[in-house]
Amino acid sequence: MLANRRRSERRVCTRLAKIHFGAGSLPRDCTITDISDGGVKVVAEFIEVPPQFTIIFAPDYSRQCRLRWRIGCEFGAEFTD
Repeated sequence: MLANRRRSERRVCTRLAKIHFGAGSLPRDCTITDISDGGVKVVAEFIEVPPQFTIIFAPDYSRQCRLRWRIGCEFGAEFTD
């Protein structure tokens, strides 16, 4: 059995969001499939995900993130802010 290494409880969801890679890039659509106090699991249809990025949940709410893992079009990110 695999050990759960999460520091906080995750909540399964299906929430549309935007991911922004920094200056000079446009935000791209993504779907949050689970979220916890410490991070998110994301599904996105683009190939390159940089080590640091911003997830925009709403026009007035975003979080800074660090890429933790990636498998195909799914990846996990840790909140850094």
